[in-house]
Amino acid sequence: MNKKYMLWLFISFELVACHIYTFKDVSIPPNIKTVKINFIENKARYVNPQLSPQLTDALQQKIINQTRLTRTSNDDAHYVISGQITNYDVSTVGVSNQGSATGEFTNQLTVNVHISLKNNSNNKTDEFDISQSIPFDGRRTLQEVEATLLSGVIKNLVDALFNRLFSNW
Repeated sequence: MNKKYMLWLFISFELVACHIYTFKDVSIPPNIKTVKINFIENKARYVNPQLSPQLTDALQQKIINQTRLTRTSNDDAHYVISGQITNYDVSTVGVSNQGSATGEFTNQLTVNVHISLKNNSNNKTDEFDISQSIPFDGRRTLQEVEATLLSGVIKNLVDALFNRLFSNW
């Protein structure tokens, strides 16, 4: 294979994998002009009080900044987006040094969100779940790293939600 082609292929993969390049193909029917974005409630067993407002705000900002939709508070908006956080959980995902007492391990914060998109123009509702996980050093507690992890989780969730809502992915 040609070396230039291989280099181009490698660089393209790295740009996408590192989130340097993002797809912004938004697919919204021309008759859809307004959107109502309801507060995303936190129904998880463990509730981080910052997650719901920050996730809701980040999703609103992304939709307003990257679509032509006008935000409204009316229930008769063309699209009505509702959701809830259904899981906020930490689990151990990796152990090195054969799991010895001195071995290192990796924990993972996982957040699941259930979203409902009601299309009032055709009276259909689409529901789906999105999950995002971020690993962290298992020697640290969630409380020690939570503030740092939260911004990454929110960004990843918002990107995944936006793509699912508007990009037909």
